Amino acid sequence: MTLNSRAIFSSHYLPLTKYFEGAEQLRTAHNITWSSTNFKTILEWQPKPTNYVYTVEISGKTTNWKKSPFCMWTEETECDLTSLMEDVHETYSARIISEQRPNGEREEFPYTLTDKFTPYKQTNIGMPKFNVTADQSKGLLKVMIEDPVSHYRFANGSLKSIREFFKDDLKYYVYYWKAKSTGKKTDSTKDNVLEIAVDKDESYCVYVQAFIPSRRSNRYGQQSTIRCTPGGGGFGEYGIGFILAMIFIAVLILAIIIVLSVWLWKHKRKAERKKKEKNLMPLQSA
Repeated sequence: MTLNSRAIFSSHYLPLTKYFEGAEQLRTAHNITWSSTNFKTILEWQPKPTNYVYTVEISGKTTNWKKSPFCMWTEETECDLTSLMEDVHETYSARIISEQRPNGEREEFPYTLTDKFTPYKQTNIGMPKFNVTADQSKGLLKVMIEDPVSHYRFANGSLKSIREFFKDDLKYYVYYWKAKSTGKKTDSTKDNVLEIAVDKDESYCVYVQAFIPSRRSNRYGQQSTIRCTPGGGGFGEYGIGFILAMIFIAVLILAIIIVLSVWLWKHKRKAERKKKEKNLMPLQSA
């Protein structure tokens, strides 16, 4: 869930507003969205504050409310909550508090409560990287897939891949076709390497897409770029969107040529008809 690319989950918010003596009305947050890709999760909302600030708090089913250290008394309208959501199986709620800057008095400020969000079920899976090699004499494609990385780290500082969280629930679909054909075939794997038997002495194009079988929605990840084996005359590493755009432009140019040709033909016919009618008109006597 593209934002480009991100998965965006709309929030039906519940504004809880309280007015307090001696202070002007504070506007509560609305148009709230959760944006999450590979477990990097950002909360976004409106409006931009005027003469007040926001503070964001988050809690899970088993945890108490906790302020985000990066989103306290902020004038921004987004908050990266990734570091507070490392238990990806937990279901979280956040509240966006509209408040005056701290003035030493303890006040109860209005806030908006977000929809619940479960990273394991709702984060979008980003575009996987892969390499493909071909043994054309044996008719064998070898697809080597690299798991997308999350924004969480091991103790040694290296980034964890999404497989650390999904484990056997992470699956890949591999789409492939002859470079000079449009007939697409599909294979799948739970591993990072897949060998596919294909026709000998043929070049193939391939792209890959992650899939989470346990999900009820948002099951498919972003599609990778396309790679073609040598001699395929394919599209290299251009994405599917680029290829569709090129097809659209080609069709558009063809349509323009056809319309222009018809217009020129009609214009020529009209000119010829006028000339013929002029030649048939009787000469007027002097």
